[in-house]
Order: sequence, then C-alpha cells, then structure tokens
Amino acid sequence: MGSNKLLFELGGQSVLRGAAQRAVVAGLAPVHVVLGHQAEPARQELDGLDCRVVLNRDYELGITASLTAGLAALAPEVSAVVVMLADMPLVTASMISELIARYRATTAPLVVSSYDGVHAPPILYDRGLFAELRSMTGDSGCGRQVVKRHRSEAEELRWPSAALADIDVPADYARMRLQD
Repeated sequence: MGSNKLLFELGGQSVLRGAAQRAVVAGLAPVHVVLGHQAEPARQELDGLDCRVVLNRDYELGITASLTAGLAALAPEVSAVVVMLADMPLVTASMISELIARYRATTAPLVVSSYDGVHAPPILYDRGLFAELRSMTGDSGCGRQVVKRHRSEAEELRWPSAALADIDVPADYARMRLQD
C-alpha cells in the first residue's frame, strides 16, 4: 500500500479509529487494539476511545503474532473474544452486536461470520478455545484452523458478500472512498 493503511481516512476518521469505534459501539468491553507497525501514530488515532492498546513487538511475524498478543492481554475473567480486522471497514457495529447476542443465546463455543460461504472476521471465540488459538504458529490461517476444527459446534451468521471487502491494495481503498 506504500504507507500504513490503518491510518488512511474513511468516513472522516482513520480506518483504525473507525474499527475501534465500531467495537466500542457494539458493546465489546474491554476493547483491545493490537498495534505493531507504526504503533505510535496508530495509538494517537485512538485517543479518546474506550480501548486499550496492546503492543505486538513481533508484528513482522504476521497476524498470528497479533492474535497471540491480544489473547495474552486479556484478563482471566474474559469469557470470549471477538476477533476483527481493522482493514474490513464494512463490518458494522450491528454485525458485531449480533455475534455477541448469538453467543449469549446459545452454548456455541464459536460464532462465525459467513459471507456467501466464506468464513472471515469478525469471529467470536469462547474462552474454551483460547488455548488452541494460542498454540497456533506461523501465518497459516490464524484462527481459521480453530474454526475448521470446531465447525460442527459453531453458530454461523450470514452477511452480504460485499461486507467482506477489505483494504489490501490501493484499488481497494479507492473503491471504499467511492462508497464513503
């Protein structure tokens, strides 16, 4: 992308701030935001939001290192975690809220988002799955491995395929700006 995509502006705020704000509005508490590359400018984007910054010093190892850092920062009484990616700006607070509501209404250890059959964040993992998440190494699918192993126990929420859009290349950002 040429620069830190989390600092790009969409909807009058940075991509990162928008994601953290949606998590807060959805009722997630505590909200942990895992930062790595250019952590200080990213941290400044979160000023005034009710969230805790978790520094991932191993960010160059990929997303699994970020997930591990986030899990390590959770308090022992946290019963579940919603994993979301800041570069998916079409994920709404109501989508996150629905994940939480489905988890609370069932005994499922996993609530997955499905976009026309593609499982992607946000995904809610019960504490009973944290050890499996922590045991992952490399960047081979991150939590997807855990989703595959527990698919038969999972609840699934279906979302429009358009909500799966993320910002990975300049053309993605250009499309998001047109929708802005």
